[in-house]
Amino acid sequence: MFPVGGVGVMLLLIAVAGLLCGLLAVVLRPRLGWLSALAIAGFVWSLAIIGSITLIPANGAPGIVSAEGRLTTCSWDIGGPAPDGFWIFSGGQRLLNTLVFVPAGVLLVLACARWRAGWVLVPLGLAGLAAYSAGIEATQLALARIDRACDVTDVVDNVTGAVLGVAVGIVLALVLRPWRHRRPA
Repeated sequence: MFPVGGVGVMLLLIAVAGLLCGLLAVVLRPRLGWLSALAIAGFVWSLAIIGSITLIPANGAPGIVSAEGRLTTCSWDIGGPAPDGFWIFSGGQRLLNTLVFVPAGVLLVLACARWRAGWVLVPLGLAGLAAYSAGIEATQLALARIDRACDVTDVVDNVTGAVLGVAVGIVLALVLRPWRHRRPA
C-alpha cells in the first residue's frame, strides 16, 4: 500500500518546501540580490509544488492496484479522457495542467535574466521543464500504487503552460530588469 496521500499531505509538503525555499532565498539574497534570490527559490518551490500535486495520490492512500488494473502504456490520445480536475479549480484538468507550469516558466526567466547567458539558459530550462513533465508521467506509469494515469496530453498541457510562463517572464524581466542587480566582478 502507498502509505500517504490526500490534499492534506500535498499541502503539508508544499508548506515545508516553501519554508525551505524561503531559507534558500535568504541565503542567496546577499550574493544575488532580492529579485534573483526570490526567483531562484520560487522556481525551486514551483517544482516542488508540481511534484507534490502530481505524485501524491489525490484521494488518500489508494491501497493495492492489481496487475490487471495497472496501465502498461501511456495514453497517446491527445486531448483524451481528461477528468474534471481537482476541487480547487472550476476548469478541467487540462486547464490545471497548463496553469501549474506557468509560474515555473515565469520564475525560470527571472532567475536566468540576471546573467548574460540567460538567452541560452532559458531555452535549456524550458527543455528541462518539458523533461520534468515527461518524467512525472513516466513515474505515474511506473508507480501504479499512486493511482495516477500517464497521459501524453498532460505533457502537452504542461509544456504549453511553461511556454506561456516564459513569455510572461520575458515581459516581467524587461520591466524589472534583474541584470541591474549584478555585482561587479
